[in-house]
Amino acid sequence: MNRDLVVLSLEPWDDVWRRNQYLVDGLLRADPTLRVLFVEPSNDLLHSVVAGRGINRGRGLRIADGYAGRLSLFQPDKVLPRFAGPAADALLRRDVRRAVARAGLVEPVLWVNDPSWAGLVARTGWPSLYDMTDDWLAADRGERELRRIAANEAVLMQRCRAVVVCSTGLFDTRNEERSVVLIPNAVDVARYRVPHDRPADLPERSALYVGTLHEDRLDVDLVLRTADAAASAAGSVVLVGPSALAAANVDRLAAHPAVALLGPKAFTDVPAYLQHAAVLIVPHIVDAFTDSLDPIKLYEYLAVGRPVVSTPVAGFRTLASNSLTVADAAAFPDAVSALLADPAPSVVVEDVPDWKDRVAAYVEVLAPLRAE
Repeated sequence: MNRDLVVLSLEPWDDVWRRNQYLVDGLLRADPTLRVLFVEPSNDLLHSVVAGRGINRGRGLRIADGYAGRLSLFQPDKVLPRFAGPAADALLRRDVRRAVARAGLVEPVLWVNDPSWAGLVARTGWPSLYDMTDDWLAADRGERELRRIAANEAVLMQRCRAVVVCSTGLFDTRNEERSVVLIPNAVDVARYRVPHDRPADLPERSALYVGTLHEDRLDVDLVLRTADAAASAAGSVVLVGPSALAAANVDRLAAHPAVALLGPKAFTDVPAYLQHAAVLIVPHIVDAFTDSLDPIKLYEYLAVGRPVVSTPVAGFRTLASNSLTVADAAAFPDAVSALLADPAPSVVVEDVPDWKDRVAAYVEVLAPLRAE
């Protein structure tokens, strides 16, 4: 196996680690010959100008720390807006191919997490893998965007040598179209179980949510009702993670006296917040989109063993655990406030899935592509 890897990611390589980073990190550590170019979401130049920030260029091509030069990161600039049509995507593909050459990679394997890169698969002919982490066809999007997503996914499902899905929901829907491989998410169990001091900015009696605050996932109305209930138990709802919410929803949350928006935290700091929360919460919307997910927080929450209250979403809905309460939106706030009023001890959960096992599964999927 000597082919290098280009990862086309939906998320940047930063301190808030997600599936792509855990898997790429594990693959690089398992194979000292592997080189990876990690392509981040593009920097929108027009949006920067319209927002009054001038022309702010993206971070371009650079070397990541900690991997002896074997991990390159690349953020392209999006010069043309989406409505410019095929020319916008063509420029982005050109920039990625130039970055591949500058990084010294020759005919690498493409790992597509962002389906908008389907054109790169079609035009290069490089061995490709599609890693599906969300069912964007089930998300609340405009008709034009849904048509574009459907067209890109059709290309990927037809042309990629392998398709990996992260959830049973995605497996059930996509395996009808072609053979797919299920590789769920996981957690670095040992690291999450190392005891940490309580973070200084974590309020007492906290009902804690960790993850990206996303309109497609987070039920903001439920969070606010839960904060009302938490206040009656002298507690608060704490949200840790980057925000992709609309400004109006951020303002609603920030205005509530029992809601604390702590923003993103480095992946190395997250275990401390989880360990010292009174209760961990998953106030997610329940719909077809969230049923396609395999939340990483499921494994993170299990690893620390704190009590959990979740709406009946995929993963949590079918989990058998004495520390888990599954409650619909009507019962959710009272279930949280009860645990805030009478905090429960941590419970050690056995056999929590570890990222090292997922990396081993990915090695098997990538092996024939890298050997072509």
